[in-house]
This record gives sequence, C-alpha cells and structure tokens, in this order.
Amino acid sequence: MRSTFLLLAPALLVAAGTAGTASAQTATVPSVLADGTLLDISAEGRTTRVPDIATIRAGVMTQGQTAAAALAENASRMARVLAALKQAGVAPRDIRTANVSLSPQYRYADGQAPVVTGYQASNSVAIRFRDVAKSGTILDTLVAQGANQIDGPSLSLDQPDAALDEARISAVKIATARAQLYAKAAGMSVVRIVSITEGGANDGGSPQPMVFMARAKAADSTAISAGETAVSVTLAVRFLLK
Repeated sequence: MRSTFLLLAPALLVAAGTAGTASAQTATVPSVLADGTLLDISAEGRTTRVPDIATIRAGVMTQGQTAAAALAENASRMARVLAALKQAGVAPRDIRTANVSLSPQYRYADGQAPVVTGYQASNSVAIRFRDVAKSGTILDTLVAQGANQIDGPSLSLDQPDAALDEARISAVKIATARAQLYAKAAGMSVVRIVSITEGGANDGGSPQPMVFMARAKAADSTAISAGETAVSVTLAVRFLLK
C-alpha cells in the first residue's frame, strides 16, 4: 500500500493560449482546486465464496501407423467419452472442444535423417461441472470410456457479481479508515472522497491445482473438494484533507 500527500496552492490556475500564423490552439483550463491536502490510498477488499463451477479438460490421445488410423481410433474413443458425458447429465452448452491435433512421430539416429514411425492424434474438451461434488465420479467414468488425458480443475463462481460488490464495499471502508488514521496523525480531518479508481479484481476464478489419483478399489472415486476461493477488488481512493 502506498500513500501520497499532495499540497495544493490556494491560487487559481489559469491556462494560457498560444496562437500561430495559420491556426490558434487554446489549452484546457484545469478545474479550480480548494486549498487542502490530497491523500491517495490503495486498498484491497476481500471476501470468500465456495466455488460452484469446476472446469476440467478431458481428452483422448491415440497413436497409429498412419494418420488415418490414429484419427479413426481417436474419433471412436472420443465418441464414447462424449456419450458418457451426455449420459452423466452434462449439458451440451457445458462441453466445448479445447484442442484437436495430429502430429507425426519420429525416430532419430545419429547421422541419419529422422524417420516417421507413426502418428499421434489428440482431441480434448473443456467441461464445466455445475455440481462440483459429482465431477470426480464423472471423471472416473470418462477414464473408463477411454479418456487418457485429464487436466484441471479450474474452480470458479458462476455468478461472482454479488461477491465482487461485497469486496468493493470492503475496500472503500478500509481506504476510509486508513485516510482517517493519516488525517488524525497529521492533525487534520477527512473532508470528502475526491475520486475512486478500480485497479483490478479477482472474481474467484483462479486455477486450482488438480489432484487426480488412481484408486486401488473400484468402489472408490476421484475426490475433488471445492474449498473456498477468494474474491478481491483493489481500489485507489483519493481523499481531500483539511
């Protein structure tokens, strides 16, 4: 946090115009500022929420002697993955293709040109789970249906606006309390807020580390815990002190 004091002269500020032979240009006259001291405060307001959205990437990687073979095997296994998602109740709007790729695989030897030994195909989708508690069980189903790439989750809030507003109110209260502290220490008082600028916000969508473990017992499923996520807003607030 950085606080800056600016002393203002009581005199009026007047801007002069300049004229040329072909045209005249007049500078903007700045607003008249009352005699006083400006104090800039940077404050962060925070609140917490339990994430209600988990976004996970799941996909299939296959290999084949030819590009066509790799793609065909990939398409077959990916169709089973998508069918499993539909059967689990994941809405089509919550499934988005994230990446499709096909690349040759090479064998390298000293003094020889690389030799193509086959092809690798990859297809992955980003899946939004609106019931975080069930996402682990669905992931286990996807693996059983052929998914061999899992990445995520990114935990977030479906509707973060209320939490962001709560953080904004908190930031203003913190900034005001600090301004009053500085004013008291300087033998002055806070007259009013001159300006408020929002410098940045975190809506609770920060990526979370993924814990994906193979289970020894078939009855066990992958556990994903939502925990809490921080929602924060940073404000720069300018106060007038007298």
